[in-house]
Amino acid sequence: MKDIVLGHKAERDALLEQDFIPRQGITEARKALDKDLIKVIIGPRRAGKSVFALQLLQGLHFAYLNFDDERLVNIADYDDLLKAIIQVYGDTRCFLFDEIQNLQRWELLVNRLQRRGYNLILTGSNSKLLSAELASHLTGRYLQFQILPFSFTEFLKAKDFVLDESIGLKAKQGILLAHLDQYLFSGGFPEVVVKGVDQQGYLKTLFDGILFKDIVKRYKVRHPQRLYDLGLYLLTNHSNEFSLSRLKTFLDFKSVHTVENYFVYLKEAFLVFDTERFSFKVREKMKSPRKVYGYDTGMIQAVKFRTSPDRGRLLENLVATNLLRTRSEFYYYKTKDGKEVDFVIKEGLEISELLQVAYEMSSDPQLEKREMGALLKGAKELGCDNLTLLTWDQEGERIVNGKKVRILPVWRWIVSP
Repeated sequence: MKDIVLGHKAERDALLEQDFIPRQGITEARKALDKDLIKVIIGPRRAGKSVFALQLLQGLHFAYLNFDDERLVNIADYDDLLKAIIQVYGDTRCFLFDEIQNLQRWELLVNRLQRRGYNLILTGSNSKLLSAELASHLTGRYLQFQILPFSFTEFLKAKDFVLDESIGLKAKQGILLAHLDQYLFSGGFPEVVVKGVDQQGYLKTLFDGILFKDIVKRYKVRHPQRLYDLGLYLLTNHSNEFSLSRLKTFLDFKSVHTVENYFVYLKEAFLVFDTERFSFKVREKMKSPRKVYGYDTGMIQAVKFRTSPDRGRLLENLVATNLLRTRSEFYYYKTKDGKEVDFVIKEGLEISELLQVAYEMSSDPQLEKREMGALLKGAKELGCDNLTLLTWDQEGERIVNGKKVRILPVWRWIVSP
């Protein structure tokens, strides 16, 4: 056991010597480091959870164990493990447990250490494990931080692109848009952004690994090919409405219940997320179709059926993931005459903003009329006058039927504080 812990210590030390892109949220997380609560870091595999934890603990003495190591999965005696940790690290009071969900009955060890006053940082790639299960096992004694693939702002830092007052220059905006185009199609997984690994092969392999190693193994899925078909279909049809009954029929599942279970597995593994259709009536909201998005546009491009790139839907997906990062409460909306508003932003009990996404409008007056019409109709029905139309690079303002619509390039909306 001691040799295993020594190997993990060497892994930790090697990681600490590397240079990392500072992750968003690290400052707030450090403020919570001394609190008497377990710190939980969740997110997709390979999105940078371990690096975030290392940045959080930089300069401190802490023990590190990575439970992706199969030798640690079926430990019967936790005291042997603790003995080995103390032998290697001394009497440290701070532990970082990576991918803790792989340890059998992990909550027993975590609870015991927390009662003894240890400062615990956990990472995991399964949202159910580190939300519903943590809530029941740890009864509120934890803080949770979500780490996703690089945001566009982090992507720009990785490319040494500085956002300053010179961004007003057209030439610099051209370089920024080139970066945004790359980000739209390659995504934000650190290995792709920083190390330049082949996006297609790496992200396709990652997708397959999450499906067949994580989900199938953890939930003992009896029909892995059906799970794969569902994941592929949802990512291919990102930024579109779906319903479980339609998925059952289209993909020839035997029951809606199975579709629902598989969909939940995909969500818990951070492959897809969904939004509800907004309604003031709870029953109507629950019965309406939802919209599905991928966590990373690069993975969408790597695994989807080979169709021509749909920049408009990819841009909408990018906006959705950015709203997810900011922890906004958001929905989509269908007006009474069937027009769609891409995003309804809600703050407390109030609707604070309506967002519409259109890649390019200048060459298509009909498209502009349609997108503006949906916003204006939604504004009337929902009682919201804060209207924004996000585009690739257009900027300005329109006054339509007495209502003001801001037109912003997506990059400016993303990098705005």
